[in-house]
Amino acid sequence: QVQLVESGGGSVRAGGSLRLSCVASGYMHSSYSMGWFRQAPGKEREGVACIYTGGSTTYYADSVKGRFTISQDNAKNTVYLQMNSLEPEDTAMYYCASVRVPWAWSSCPPAEKYNSWGQGTQVTVSS
Repeated sequence: QVQLVESGGGSVRAGGSLRLSCVASGYMHSSYSMGWFRQAPGKEREGVACIYTGGSTTYYADSVKGRFTISQDNAKNTVYLQMNSLEPEDTAMYYCASVRVPWAWSSCPPAEKYNSWGQGTQVTVSS
């Protein structure tokens, strides 16, 4: 089982930046996907971005494409989400998740496929 802990959330003004981190511990399969999700009160959970083993395959939601970047540092067992040009609509609780996959897919796995989740980190963007 993989344990995940997010950090880096906070309150920023519109146009600002934040970098979220997700540190993994416990057994990690050699082939996997790491994803970032977010959920605001009264809204459905939304997939933000995901990355597959090796870091060469990434996908982004249209709402964040061009503004957010997902990356990983295997030496630190950490996945990052760099968020630039933040907007009030980005306000949400952000979660990271992991799932074992045999190979990279042509898109992010759906949320229900991820079986390890972090506790979340709050991001608040004011206008």
